[in-house]
Amino acid sequence: MNQYYSSVFNNFLQNKSRSGDERIFLSIKKSMNQFPSFEYIREDEIFQATNWCTNDYLAMSVHPRVVEMAQASLKESGFGSGGTRNISGTTVLHAELEKLLAHISNKPSALLFNGAYLANFSTISALGKIFPNLIIFSDEKNHASIIEGVRSSGCTKIIFKNNDVADLESKLQNVDITKPKLIVFESIYSMSGNVAPIESIIKLAKKYKALTYIDEVHAVGMYGEKGGGVVEGMGLSASIDMVNGTLAKGFGTLGGYVAASREIINAIRSIGSGFIFTTTLPPSVCAASIASIKLNLEQSNIRTQFFRNVTLLRKTLKENGIPFAVSQSHITPVIIGDSFKTKRLSDLLLTKYGIYLQPINYPTVPRGQERLRIIITPKHRKEHIDHLAKSLKEALLEVNSEHNITGNSPKRQAYHSFINAI
Repeated sequence: MNQYYSSVFNNFLQNKSRSGDERIFLSIKKSMNQFPSFEYIREDEIFQATNWCTNDYLAMSVHPRVVEMAQASLKESGFGSGGTRNISGTTVLHAELEKLLAHISNKPSALLFNGAYLANFSTISALGKIFPNLIIFSDEKNHASIIEGVRSSGCTKIIFKNNDVADLESKLQNVDITKPKLIVFESIYSMSGNVAPIESIIKLAKKYKALTYIDEVHAVGMYGEKGGGVVEGMGLSASIDMVNGTLAKGFGTLGGYVAASREIINAIRSIGSGFIFTTTLPPSVCAASIASIKLNLEQSNIRTQFFRNVTLLRKTLKENGIPFAVSQSHITPVIIGDSFKTKRLSDLLLTKYGIYLQPINYPTVPRGQERLRIIITPKHRKEHIDHLAKSLKEALLEVNSEHNITGNSPKRQAYHSFINAI
């Protein structure tokens, strides 16, 4: 490589390290039988830890029935789908899954994508082509996939403050009511756990004649009678135009989708580049997803245990004096507010206590809002929760006592050496 290009890459990486925003990944050996515990290798030794940051909220990825359905499909159909949806990539399992997704979303139709990021990006950018003069109102805390979709759409964008209905209305008032408008927001914001004022936003959309698009990726599977998300649980499905969801979190498999009216879905299917030009999900993934959704419909006890554990987790953290942000959902953030302290805390929890909690830093959250995001599943037991709380209490005391770690000190320099050695 040319020296100039090499130096640019190296300077970029050095800046990430100096800011405390480097991203280091732990290679885990996931076990269906041991979940949420797993093994990992460090310095040629095998260690065990408990996962406290998974998005596999209901542990459906390790449910025997889900795995069995994937295996049965593999034996029958092989692995790959063999093409895009219009070139042999549409199997009966893809069609069945889309019908099921429409059902839990209380919508006439649904469109399956290889991921929720792709679903957001493709759908929102496609809407910009269908409505050339569309004005998009986007919540400031919206996911990167939404931001990229809005950018790609080429539409005029107007950002409103997170969950601030008054700010949204003030901005809607400044736009000609006859112009096409789209309000894009999330039901649950993953880094805070806050729930959007959905009903109020719907009322504004009707008042100002706007379409609505809600991202439910952190809600599907857990909320609503059918697991369709917060909107389904609130009985507001008919009032939302488009629902984005994922199969990779509450349902524990892979893929994303958009559910809406047939005309909206057919339009997106006809023009969405991320749908048209992508080889479809393997049939086995569709089979596993179908099994997971059906289990969710049949066995409400999975979700009951999940929310029982969420309550027990927060009760135990509070008893141990662990400060956490109050959340309206299942997400429990512990805000540290410093990238170095957050990474140091994460490393200490893993190496000393066997607790895996990845640091959440910039650009996922703003600088000064760095945090640990605790996620519990139905598979976590009381002894797991007690160990987490006790360990987190001790680790916080140790890290906070290292007050010079955020300054220009030998400790900080040593920390950089530690990071670079991993």
